[in-house]
Amino acid sequence: MPSNSFADRLGEHVVLTEGERTALQLLDDRERAVRRGGALCRENDAVADFFILKRGMLMSFVILNDGSRQILRFILPGDIVSLSTLAYARATETISALADSVVGMFDRSAMARVLRDHPRLYAAMMALDQVTRAALSDRVASLGRTSARARVASVLLEIRDRMRRLDPAFPTSFALGLTQEEIGDATGLTAVHVNRMLRQLEDERLIARAGGCVTLIDEARLVRAAHYVDRMTGVDLSWLSSPS
Repeated sequence: MPSNSFADRLGEHVVLTEGERTALQLLDDRERAVRRGGALCRENDAVADFFILKRGMLMSFVILNDGSRQILRFILPGDIVSLSTLAYARATETISALADSVVGMFDRSAMARVLRDHPRLYAAMMALDQVTRAALSDRVASLGRTSARARVASVLLEIRDRMRRLDPAFPTSFALGLTQEEIGDATGLTAVHVNRMLRQLEDERLIARAGGCVTLIDEARLVRAAHYVDRMTGVDLSWLSSPS
């Protein structure tokens, strides 16, 4: 059964107690809807809230000095957002909606209660956030060291893998939910270059496109072409022993 719950996502890696699950449910009892194209928060704005995406799709990005946009992260249901608020009073990135979305909201005082009352849960949340950091490091490395073809292939694999994790019955053909401009802003390419790379991947029989959907024809070759690593594979939180 598909789940968009952050608690269920965390529960894939550590057995949560009933009290920990209740604490997570209480975190996001406030909700906010964001329409496609709308901003949840903007870079350098004062911000005090954290968010958990419940429905839809978001992205985080920064605007560079030349006015161009660098997308840092695609955010899917179950993801926790704006953890930089732990260290900064102002947003370090803009979070906007790629589709009509709903987020749960909680503030620093709620996070402080989790730390005080459920330190093991807090440690698990921070450990899981390191998966995001590792994936971001992969993207930074790819921007400097891999081909345009590899970068585009990596985005396709990342989105497919993360959607399939939400729903094990996720179909072989899927709607990517991203424009070529958005793929370009994540990979440091123009939309024209992205289109050329997608056509090249099709010509090589690695993917197929039809009706707005993408099909990964030869996944093993595509992974090799992208130098792709699924950072959710191999996550180990076994060191977080059950509370006594």
